Amino acid sequence: MPMSEIPNTAVVVRVGAEALLADVQAGMHTFFVDEPVAVGGLDRGPTPYDMLLSALGACTAITLRLYANQKKWPLEAIEVRLSHARVHRQDCDKCESPGETLEEIRKELRLLGPLTPDQLQRLHIIADKCPVQKALTSGSFRVFTTVVTA
Repeated sequence: MPMSEIPNTAVVVRVGAEALLADVQAGMHTFFVDEPVAVGGLDRGPTPYDMLLSALGACTAITLRLYANQKKWPLEAIEVRLSHARVHRQDCDKCESPGETLEEIRKELRLLGPLTPDQLQRLHIIADKCPVQKALTSGSFRVFTTVVTA
């Protein structure tokens, strides 16, 4: 079914003919996603991978906040630092072959407040249960693409 027929379209992204700058409309929010100048962009916004990391980091922090609030734990602030890299599955002669690299995200949590070691350990476990991380790691994420003409 074309996006125009899908009710409650969540995000619309538009890119013109000349630049890599993407104009994103997400509900009532508008922002830019771009690429660095070195690869042909204008560097007027975060990259698509920055947005992916942002979604994961925000989901993680919100999940931790909801959990700590529910438990009435003294979690005063949450900082999530993320990085993305492509890593080789193993040292090998054919590492340039398709399927021989793996996408890797590293996530570092900084949890502030007078938390006990048990609370910190539980929050560490909960951090991996945010819905965005579950979607990314489930192996069952599917994307359906259709082309419609103007």
